[in-house]
Amino acid sequence: MPDDHTTIVVQRYLDQLAGVRGQSSAEAIVGALLGRSVHRLHHLCANLLNRSYPRLTRAPLNLQSDEILSAVAERLLKAMRKVHPTTVRQFFALANQHMRWELNDVARRLDKQEPFVEMNDSGIPAPPPSSGSLISPNCLRMLEAIESLPDEEREVFDLIRIQGMAQTEAADVLSIAVRTVQRRLNRAMLLLAEKLSDLNPTQRSPEQSGDSQGQVQ
Repeated sequence: MPDDHTTIVVQRYLDQLAGVRGQSSAEAIVGALLGRSVHRLHHLCANLLNRSYPRLTRAPLNLQSDEILSAVAERLLKAMRKVHPTTVRQFFALANQHMRWELNDVARRLDKQEPFVEMNDSGIPAPPPSSGSLISPNCLRMLEAIESLPDEEREVFDLIRIQGMAQTEAADVLSIAVRTVQRRLNRAMLLLAEKLSDLNPTQRSPEQSGDSQGQVQ
């Protein structure tokens, strides 16, 4: 199903959901909504798993994107009993959030040696190898820093740095200009660099490094 068609169909279901009364009717609409958006959700799950959690795709877990999609769908069914997003943007932001939570939970349960978060952008240090659990204290700090970003900045960061979308694609999803995407992403990177600067004190901050660092290429 073309991506623009998916957007139209998802919005129709969200409009229906906003007008229903009764839990059973709402759950039927949510089920249909998830069914029609499954291809985009699967794409998002695969991108997030392979880009940000590659350790989970290898032995001993050998996690597949289909498994994550199934767990995320269950999470969304439960979440949307209480939360009814009204726009496509809100729906996929909710889905992205639950994808991250699910993968973080899986990583914690795995409890192996290697860190699973890699952030190599200027001003944001990558966590050092850990001899303890899969999620080191520094990794947890990075995850918490991402979650603490303002909504608009976190949304853009999710789509581009975690989901792997191009800036033009993110602009289409969010119905904003590419320059707005760039501005929000730059601010997200600056905020993360500020919060995590002590993890790599030899690394200069984007403000100290000039316009060439901290700017999106």
